[in-house]
Amino acid sequence: MFLDAADGRFPPAEGQVTVRPPLPGGLECSVAFTGHAVIATALPASEVQAKGPDGYGASSAPDFLRYLAGREGWIDSVDAVVVARGASAPPCLPERLDAEDHPRVRHARALRTDVRVYGDERGLVTLADGLAGRREMSIELDRPGSGGAGLGRSLLRDALTLLPAGEPVFAAVAPGNARSLRAFLAAGYRPLGSEVIIRPQRAAPG
Repeated sequence: MFLDAADGRFPPAEGQVTVRPPLPGGLECSVAFTGHAVIATALPASEVQAKGPDGYGASSAPDFLRYLAGREGWIDSVDAVVVARGASAPPCLPERLDAEDHPRVRHARALRTDVRVYGDERGLVTLADGLAGRREMSIELDRPGSGGAGLGRSLLRDALTLLPAGEPVFAAVAPGNARSLRAFLAAGYRPLGSEVIIRPQRAAPG
């Protein structure tokens, strides 16, 4: 569904919800496209549907997300999902082997697999296999807010050379981080929808 959306083929905008099995690694999620939601969970689909989610925002409502996660489960932020494609150019970012303990890298490894780290004096980029196996990118500048206009977008554009030409790569960006979201959009990323990742912890039945 992500790959279809990247090609402009979105689910029908009729307000419905599709329930899928949970993700690998004990993760679940609630994804929203225009007028359609997708929920990946170990909970029974009939029980999920009975809670009243819809494709118009209810699938991301706080009470519904807490139901999915359970009382002690972890709920990530609601992120905008954006997509771009690999550039037709030789790779121009070196791999960084000095950033294994960086918070951005630790966060990526907690949610994704096959995490690789690249970058230069501007900052670092992670490239990994993420939600539903899609290729995901994240970025962090070494000196955020330092006044270096355009550093984020230039780093993101260079990072697209790390992928085969035309291959889609996705990113999850907090909408409140307007500087980051503007950088992704200026670098050629297009919005697809939103998502919330969940690591549930539910009480045992009975």
